[in-house]
Order: sequence, then C-alpha cells, then structure tokens
Amino acid sequence: MKQCILFVDGENFLHKIREVIKEAEIDKNKFDLARLDLNELLETPLKGYQITRKLFYVSRIHDNPETHEKSLELIKFQRTLRNNLINQDFEFVIAGNVRSSKIGNKIVFREKGVDVKIAVDMVSLSHKKLLNTAILASSDSDLQPAVAELHELKIQIIYLGFETNPNKGLSYTTNRTILLRNQEILTSILKSRRS
Repeated sequence: MKQCILFVDGENFLHKIREVIKEAEIDKNKFDLARLDLNELLETPLKGYQITRKLFYVSRIHDNPETHEKSLELIKFQRTLRNNLINQDFEFVIAGNVRSSKIGNKIVFREKGVDVKIAVDMVSLSHKKLLNTAILASSDSDLQPAVAELHELKIQIIYLGFETNPNKGLSYTTNRTILLRNQEILTSILKSRRS
C-alpha cells in the first residue's frame, strides 16, 4: 500500500523554531521544545493529507569529557523529546552522530548523517512502491538529489518549511510548498511553557 509519509529533519526543524523564538524576542528558557505538541502544530498546515507514517530524525549524542555538562543536557533533552514524540505516534529515528568541536573558547555541536538517512529512506521507500507522497520538513539543500530522484519516480513531494527563511531551492523543486507561519509556531510554543 502506497503511503503519505512525513519526514522531519529534527535538528533542522528545531533550529528553525528557535530562530522564530529569537526573532520574536522571547526568552527561549521559558519553553521546553522537547514537550512541543508537534501534531497540533502541523494539524492545520497539513490538513487534507492522510499521513500514514511520521518519521522524526535525529543524531546520536555522545557524552564527551570536554563537554560533559552540555552533553548530558542535550542527552536529557533528546530523551524527553523522544518520549514526547513517540506518544504522538512519531517514529524516532536515530541516524548519524553529533560531534563537538572547540572553536576558540566556544564549543560547537554539529550533527552528521541525518540528511543522508532521510534521502536513503525516501528513495528506498519509493523504489519499494511504499510511498506516493513525501512531506519533507527540512530546509537542508543537501536533500536536493533525493528530491530529484523522487520526481523521476513520479512521487509527489511537498516541502514543509518556515515563513522565516524558507529554502528557495526546495520551494522551486518540490511539487508544493507549505510554510509554517511564525504565529502558528509561537502559539504552539506557548503551550510548552516550563512550569
């Protein structure tokens, strides 16, 4: 049976939400994004699509001695996020790794491998005839080759982006673009307020 599947690039998606919070000049510490009701946030923008699977991709976080405290904070966040999303019927897919590196006095965390896993899954499901509509919630241009392959396979692909800085390349190469409005995001975030 062919399906309509939602593919969410987790870190990319959360980063875009954080941009909206910053742009609105709201204190990010007042909200717990790990407890965000993603189903509610996506209900209106994706109305009319019968989504049969929801995949949320993240990278594995390792406890690094140089970044022990921050690593533990990120691991705790990811566990809470995982449990929250599983309760919302998302599949929580761990792909790749988060690596930390020191740049000057600052420690920077970068994820590697998620975009490759999303691309492989989209193409693999298409070739197995298990996908007829892919909703791609990622603003990563590295996914363009997979989008092109899905077009060749006659798969409908929808880019789910953000009103703040949408990816123009994905907008032009997908069948349809749906943008999450800042106000929709802020309204959902208010419900994830820390107690």
